[in-house]
Amino acid sequence: MEPILKAQKSFNGVQVSHLSGETTHSVLFSYENLIEMEINVSNLLDHPEYYAVDHDGRIVRTDFCNPNLHTCDE
Repeated sequence: MEPILKAQKSFNGVQVSHLSGETTHSVLFSYENLIEMEINVSNLLDHPEYYAVDHDGRIVRTDFCNPNLHTCDE
């Protein structure tokens, strides 16, 4: 999985920058594709660090596997 570094709203979808090895790649995902992948666009834009791009080029949520990303307000 390639971690997402940045997600920016664009006219046609969301521009996602992700790290592949030492190279940063940028891909435009349409809103339709994000909905098909069951990605919450608002959450992706607010918390791109919760997501990654898998080997098939799909966005997946990864924060469920990384408890360091969660905070507890006690």
